[in-house]
Amino acid sequence: MNFVLLMFSVDVTEHAYYAKGSSPECCADSSGSKNNNAAGVPVPPPGPRYKLATEGNLRVCCFQHTRTVVDKILGAKFFRRWETHILCLLEDHVVSKTPSGLLERPLSYSCMQEVYCISRWDPARKYCLRIVMPHGSLLLQANDAYTRDQWYYSIVWRRNMIRYRNFLTKSVRKEVVLKELKNMVDFVMTTPLQDETVTRAPLQILTDLLSENKDGRDWEEWAENVTSAAAPLLAERCVTGELCALLARLCRRRPRSAPLPALAPPVRRILTRNVDFAKALTDRQFVRDYISALSAHNSGQSLVRRFVQVTHGSGAACPHPRAAPNLASVALAAIDDRYRDQRSPHRCDDSEHDVLCFADILEHMCEYDDWLIVVGGVLQPVPLSAGAMSCPRVAARLGGALARLARDPRCAAHARVAAAGAARPCPPSWLRAAAPAAPALALPHDRLCRLWGDMLKSLLNCCCKRKSFLQSMSKHLPDFVLVALTEHPAALEALCLMLEWEVASGEQTQLEIIAALQGTELGQRYYKDLCERQQRLQKLQAQGGPRRLALPVRATDADVAALLDAGALGNLECLSLAFTSVTSACAHHLIKLPSLRYLNLWATKFGDSGVQLIAEHLPRLQVLNLCETPVSDKGIEALSGLSSLRRLNLNSTKLSAEAFEVLRKRLPQLQEYDIRYTEAW
Repeated sequence: MNFVLLMFSVDVTEHAYYAKGSSPECCADSSGSKNNNAAGVPVPPPGPRYKLATEGNLRVCCFQHTRTVVDKILGAKFFRRWETHILCLLEDHVVSKTPSGLLERPLSYSCMQEVYCISRWDPARKYCLRIVMPHGSLLLQANDAYTRDQWYYSIVWRRNMIRYRNFLTKSVRKEVVLKELKNMVDFVMTTPLQDETVTRAPLQILTDLLSENKDGRDWEEWAENVTSAAAPLLAERCVTGELCALLARLCRRRPRSAPLPALAPPVRRILTRNVDFAKALTDRQFVRDYISALSAHNSGQSLVRRFVQVTHGSGAACPHPRAAPNLASVALAAIDDRYRDQRSPHRCDDSEHDVLCFADILEHMCEYDDWLIVVGGVLQPVPLSAGAMSCPRVAARLGGALARLARDPRCAAHARVAAAGAARPCPPSWLRAAAPAAPALALPHDRLCRLWGDMLKSLLNCCCKRKSFLQSMSKHLPDFVLVALTEHPAALEALCLMLEWEVASGEQTQLEIIAALQGTELGQRYYKDLCERQQRLQKLQAQGGPRRLALPVRATDADVAALLDAGALGNLECLSLAFTSVTSACAHHLIKLPSLRYLNLWATKFGDSGVQLIAEHLPRLQVLNLCETPVSDKGIEALSGLSSLRRLNLNSTKLSAEAFEVLRKRLPQLQEYDIRYTEAW
C-alpha cells in the first residue's frame, strides 16, 4: 500500500526559528550556512561528529490530512500511528526492509523539499525528524538525540550531493557553476559527518568538472577557476590519483598562472603521508610539476626554498618521517630523467633551468640536521647518472649538499660519503666520484680538492677504523697527493699516517709521499713532526723497561703520553689503567707498545673509538678488561679482529645479546668472558 504523509502547517516565524537555531535540537540545512573560522575557512559547527548512516531502526509516522486538521491533531496530542522500520540510506533514495507497512515504495531524495529536526512539539514524542514532501510530510523518530542528528545530517548529505552533482555537471553557464561549486565546498566543509564516502564524493564531483572539455582552448582558465573555488576542499581532503593527474596537467600547461596556494596543501599532504611512490606515479608527477611551477616564477628560487622550509616545519625535527625521503626521491627522479640519456661532453643550455630547482631542493634539505641524514642515505651510493654529474650547475648544488655531509660531526651523516668499500668502482661512493685525479663531479679543481679533503677529514676523525680505511684507499694515492699540494690538513695527516703505520708499501710509493709532503711549507712541518714521532717511537720500542706497569688513580691521558716519552717500554706486556681518568685519546699512545698482551681499562672513560684503534693495531692482545666502560656494540664488534684474545671482561657495558653472539662466533679461541649486568647476560 502507499505510505501516508502528514503535512504540517508551519508559519514563517516558526520556520525561521528552526533555520536559525544552533543547538542540536533545532538544526537547519547546513547547505546554506557558512561557519567561518579566523582564517575565513568554513568549519563544522561545535559538537559531536558522526559517521554516515546507512541502516538503522527508526519509528515512522505518516499522515494524509489537511493542514488545519493536522494543526488540531498536533495541538491536542491526538493519537498517531507509529511503525518501526529498518531504513536504509542508498545513493538515490531511502528504502525500508520491513516487509509491509507505510514505506513500501522507495523515498527519493530529489522529492524532499525540506529536512529539519523537531524539538518544540510533543515532548513525549521527542527525537523526531521531519521530511517535507510535495504532498505531505514524514516523521522519523530515533531513540536518542545523537542517532536523530546522525540521520538528519546523513539525509541532508545524500540529498545535497545529488543536487550538486546534477547541477554542476549539467549546467552550461560557468559563473553559475563556480558559484554553486563554492556552495558545495562550504557545505562539505561545515558538515559534521566524518566518513570515507563524505570525503570521496565531493572530490569525484571536482574531478568530473576538471575532466570536462580537457582538449578545449579555455580548459586551463577553467581549471584555474575551479581549483581556486575548491581551495578549502583541497586543503582538507586527500586528493585521488585521477585528480592528481588533472592538477599536474594544469601545473605543466600554465605554470606561471596556476593557483599555487590552493595546490600547496595537497602537495604537502602527498609528501607527508605517501609511503610508496612506486604505486602512486600520478602523485609523484603532481609534486614534481608543482615544484616546476614554483620555479617558473620570477622569484622561483625563493619560492622553492620556502616550500622546503614549510614542508619541514618550524621545529628542530620534521614531524613527518615520510616527507624527507619522498621529497628527495622526487628530486632525484627529475634530475635522472633529464640527464639519463645525455651524451658527453656536456653543454649547458637554457632548458636545464627546469631541472635545477630539484638540485636546489637537495641542497636546501641539507640545511636541516634531521633531513641531512636522510638525504645522505638517499645519495649513497651515487644515484645520479654521469650526465647529471657532468653538468657544472647541477654539480655545484650537489657539491653544497656533499660539503654539509662532510662537515657534519655525526657518523650517520659524514659516513654517507664513503661506502663500506670506499674505493670500489661500481657502484661508486661520493669519495670516489669527487676524487680530484679523475672526478665524475664537474666542479672546479680547487673546490673539488677542498670538498674531497673535508670528506677525508671527517672520515679520519670519526670512530671508524682508520688504518683499514687508509688501506682501502691506498690505490687513490694520486688523489691524496693532489689534495695535499693544496695544503689541506686532512690529506697531509693521511699521508703521514700511511708512512707511520706502513700502509704505503714499496720504496717508490714512500718516496712519492715524502715528496708530496715536502712540496709545501705546511707539508714540511707535518713531515718534520712525523720524523720526530718516528724517533721517539724507535726509542720507545727499544728493548728494555718493565714488563708490568700500573698507573695511579689520578692519571690522565697527558700522564700516559708523558710516561711513554720517558724511556724505553719495548718489553711492557702488562699495563693497568684501571680507575684512572684516561679516555680514548690515549689509544694513539697505547698502539705503539708492540709487546703489550694484557690491558686493564676497568672503570675508565675509554670508548668505542679507542677500542677500534686498539683492535686494529694490537692484534697480539690476549687479555682485555673493559668492565664499567662506556663502550657499546660499535666498538665491541671491532674486537672480532683480535684473533689472539683469550680473556675478555665486558661486565656492566652496553653490550647487546646480538653483538655478543657475533663476537663469540668470530673469536672461537675466547676462553673466559664476563658479561654480567649486560643485555647479553
